[in-house]
Amino acid sequence: MPGRTAEAEWKGNLREGKGTMKLGSGAYEGPYSFASRFESGTGTNPEELLGAAHAGCFSMALSAGLGQGGFTPTRIHTTARVHLEKVGAGFGITRIELTTEAQIPGIDAAAFTRFADEAKKGCPVSRALAGVEISLNAKLV
Repeated sequence: MPGRTAEAEWKGNLREGKGTMKLGSGAYEGPYSFASRFESGTGTNPEELLGAAHAGCFSMALSAGLGQGGFTPTRIHTTARVHLEKVGAGFGITRIELTTEAQIPGIDAAAFTRFADEAKKGCPVSRALAGVEISLNAKLV
């Protein structure tokens, strides 16, 4: 499998500086700043991009597990809420809340919950973030 890349450049001090993040695929390039990370400023931040990666990875892992179980999802929609909080003298990503809704013909709620829990534990991004509390709220619609 190919390695994936992303890059970031920061100019200036922490509070007034500005930066740019760019995906190696060219699919995204945009600004980030102190305000976009710690306040409500415009631009993105590392936690938002991490959340997108986690939501995407989880959704694909859930689809893969369902497929192995003989189910074909019509739709899986996942949101990842990444919490950046003060930890000691610095900051840390303390938890991630995954919320997913899925339309899957022919599955019952118990089987869906089992597949969703397995996807949460098994997706590569979840495994990479093993030191972070990850919760899951899965709803079959």
